[in-house]
Amino acid sequence: MTDRIVVVGAGIAGLGAAMALARADREVVVVDRDPPPPPNVETCFDTWERKGVTQLRHSHVFLGCLVTLIRDRHPRLHEMLKKAGAREVDFEESLPLALRDKYTPMNGDRDLAFLFSRRTTLEYTIRAYVETLPGVRFLTSTIVRDLILDKSGPVPAVKGVRIERDGAAPEDLTATDVIDACGRSSILTDWLRERGVTIDEEKSPAGILYFTRHYRLRDGQDEPPRDMIPGAGDLGYIKYGVFNADNRHFSITLAVPEIESELRTATLNPATFDAICNKIPGMARWIDPARAEPVTKVFGMGNLHNVWRHFVKAGAPVVLNYFAVGDSAIRTNPLYGRGCSSAVLHAHILGDVMSATEDACERAIAFDKRTRKEIRPFWDALMKQDLGAIRRAKNEQDPSYKPRLKARLIKSFADDAVGPATRSNLGVLRAIMKGFHMLAMPTAWLTQPTVVLRVLGTWLTPKSKKPYPPKLGPERKEMLEALGLKTA
Repeated sequence: MTDRIVVVGAGIAGLGAAMALARADREVVVVDRDPPPPPNVETCFDTWERKGVTQLRHSHVFLGCLVTLIRDRHPRLHEMLKKAGAREVDFEESLPLALRDKYTPMNGDRDLAFLFSRRTTLEYTIRAYVETLPGVRFLTSTIVRDLILDKSGPVPAVKGVRIERDGAAPEDLTATDVIDACGRSSILTDWLRERGVTIDEEKSPAGILYFTRHYRLRDGQDEPPRDMIPGAGDLGYIKYGVFNADNRHFSITLAVPEIESELRTATLNPATFDAICNKIPGMARWIDPARAEPVTKVFGMGNLHNVWRHFVKAGAPVVLNYFAVGDSAIRTNPLYGRGCSSAVLHAHILGDVMSATEDACERAIAFDKRTRKEIRPFWDALMKQDLGAIRRAKNEQDPSYKPRLKARLIKSFADDAVGPATRSNLGVLRAIMKGFHMLAMPTAWLTQPTVVLRVLGTWLTPKSKKPYPPKLGPERKEMLEALGLKTA
């Protein structure tokens, strides 16, 4: 009998699961509540409605861990993405001009590549690839109404889903395994909890609201040079980033702390969004009207949390034949660009586990163990980073705030040691970027004596000799006054 695996959700996590699980001796059914995509990438961007994907038109990037995975395990998809216009920016190309002349290739550099694209182009292309894989089929415009749960054994086991297509009567779709790839709005876990399955959850605030606007380079215009003016930064009261995309598109994302109530409301206005960008050198030159034109409104997203759901408790699974991947299980602040890469990596961890054993209990335990080993350190690091950013945003509003010695040392280490070292030393930059690309643990560079000594040496170097970037942007009071907003 052929195993049938039902994947609920056809976003990046669901497509990643189908990629990882597809085999000639399996049936993989991807259930998607939305209709099929339009016929090409531009129409997708303009008209494709994905009710289950709230972040569809926000900024996205594939990190080196995912680019490498696709290149090595799905080479045909790698070529399809590039043909669709997705831009692969390798380590050398991503270097600022000041480091280009010092560059000599080293083993592993090809893995430190970004893949930039609009989310709609990514989904359209990956979906076209998945549709060609053995045993995969899609059920579109299909809603999952319930889980089929068997509670007769010592551990509840999922046996399929109840679906509804085109308003017809619900029908049961049985399965050997069900993959929850519904994303941050998934309610499948809630259904399990309602039936007595204990699924513990850790939750921590991201502390921001997320705003994105897309632009397109005008004909004959190029992107700004990669120099010392950064295209991403943190001003305390606002974070920002410029994201390259496919086919001469790019997007800008502004992350506004929740505590900045007036600023976050104003940022949704396109005129205010652009006014903020024009006050920050790293973004102003990108949206110069002579260089680029806006092609969308401002998209906002809130209610952002770092979430980790536990499906194994005290070494034993709480449910069998049910696996949550991507945002259904693990969520991080989207500002850090880990979502897509973590989701597809998570799905391939599951694929490897399911190929290694057919025992349902062993699968659940092994999936949990590998997930905690390979993804948890990044979740912990980003959660702590968000909590620190929340404190900083609060302090930005307090004119009387004076940081303590520990806080001053931490800031100095980042601003006067790590930052200048990465801008001036290729060895330091390589080591830190491996963690950024999820190819090494986030703090692995701190275990490398040569790298640490170079960073400490930079810290001791006189400030006049350090490669500081230009001022990132105005102080909070100046920015709010320029926007006509209250400063207190």
